[in-house]
Amino acid sequence: MQLRKYQSLDCPVLAQLFYDTIHAINAKDYNQAQLDAWATGSVDLSAWDNSFLKHNTLVAEVNGIIAGFGDMDDSGYLDRLFVHKDYQGLGIASAIVKALELAALKQNIFNFTTHASITAKPFFEKQGYQVLRENTVVRKGVTLNNFIMEKAVPRP
Repeated sequence: MQLRKYQSLDCPVLAQLFYDTIHAINAKDYNQAQLDAWATGSVDLSAWDNSFLKHNTLVAEVNGIIAGFGDMDDSGYLDRLFVHKDYQGLGIASAIVKALELAALKQNIFNFTTHASITAKPFFEKQGYQVLRENTVVRKGVTLNNFIMEKAVPRP
């Protein structure tokens, strides 16, 4: 597995990976209406590209195939973290999170937050994140639950 910086050409692939992962992996914790509201299959690629370019966005490749991605903004907010359904359990998400956190630490950011799905909550707990509170989001009239999680790293 190799991590690299995001490039605008990656955006359509990442959008498809986002959709596929949610509909395959998160299906164990969310119903079909929730999955469809969360990942419609249509994202504003220009807005996503701008967001990815503003954030520290990393792409994971396995044998030249994009297997995952994650992005963190300048405040330490981990916005998106998704691993292709066929590449789960290989340490890709852990590698992305560690690399994003390390880059943030170098910029004197010591608190990390994320909105973790029910599915992702155990993963983030293993990474040292703690639940601050349960969160409810309404998308297209459909209610989805997730968790606002935080990790504080002691300053050196």
